[in-house]
Amino acid sequence: MKRPTIADIAGRAGVSRSAVSFALNDQPGVSEETRQRVLAVASELGWRPHSAARALRGGRAGAIGLALQRPARLLGAEPFTMELISGLESELSARSCGLNLQVVEDTEAEIATYRRWWAEHRVDGVIVLNLLDDDPRVGVLEDLHLPAVVIGGPAGTGSLPSIWSQDAAGMTDVVEYLAALGHRRLAHVAGDPNMRHIVDRTTALHEVCRLRGLPEPVTVRADFSDEDSAQATRRLLAAPDRPTAIIYHTDLTAVTGLEVALEMGLSVPDELSLVAFNDSRLCRLVNPKLTALAHDIPGRGAQAARMLFAAIDAGPGAESQPAEPYRLLPRGSTGVYRTR
Repeated sequence: MKRPTIADIAGRAGVSRSAVSFALNDQPGVSEETRQRVLAVASELGWRPHSAARALRGGRAGAIGLALQRPARLLGAEPFTMELISGLESELSARSCGLNLQVVEDTEAEIATYRRWWAEHRVDGVIVLNLLDDDPRVGVLEDLHLPAVVIGGPAGTGSLPSIWSQDAAGMTDVVEYLAALGHRRLAHVAGDPNMRHIVDRTTALHEVCRLRGLPEPVTVRADFSDEDSAQATRRLLAAPDRPTAIIYHTDLTAVTGLEVALEMGLSVPDELSLVAFNDSRLCRLVNPKLTALAHDIPGRGAQAARMLFAAIDAGPGAESQPAEPYRLLPRGSTGVYRTR
């Protein structure tokens, strides 16, 4: 089916192309009678404005951008990202706004994506994930004057509004809970140490252990993949003085950790307790069910979209907002530590 053009409308309405342009863009130069005739014909033909051309004329692109630094093969397996996108879409669909999703290899590629989107008028604003220490993306977005909302912070976001989660408070709740169960040797399978929320969690873990008089916790790094998480867990559990409880930075890595523990013949929770950040259906499908820190991820996505629309509509100066606090949900993967 041929897409209708301004020439088609002009021919059907019996007017010039310039008259059609004036009428469709609500500009002076045509009579009200002509304007209404053009609009009626445009509606009859199903004409819609070309979004790219409209953006080049200084209008809206009708889309926001989300660049993700992770392997594309993990997108379908990682609940957090899909739930966040579902929350974004709940707000975007109500405004007939699209989501421009781009998977990138690293921060440099993400910045290049922002520059390209800005130069080509592809998006009206962007959502930024996984805030880094001294994050170079913040300065670039400020220089471009591209509206953005950071999911992270509140420190380190410059003039960009952010939704900040209480990661340190969440980790404190977990450590206090495990200590009350009698656990003393704790370990943390953490993500990228350059990410601000990982730094906050790790700092809180060490601080609470120090205040509680617990041994120094062990932190090992793992990405989002099954292989990396499994290797990190095996290293911890093969140590002579293995931990009695392990805290994982995502639900997916915690599920992998549970599989490894059972594979190595350990009883969960009798010999080992496991806790996941980011509760999801995955945590409730395994046996035993995983204790987790829960928060409303779709709600955070919707909140980010609303904040971004506000920044797009009103310009700089939008205020940062806290996200819903974490809630600790004890399940079958944690229990009282019994001395070996």
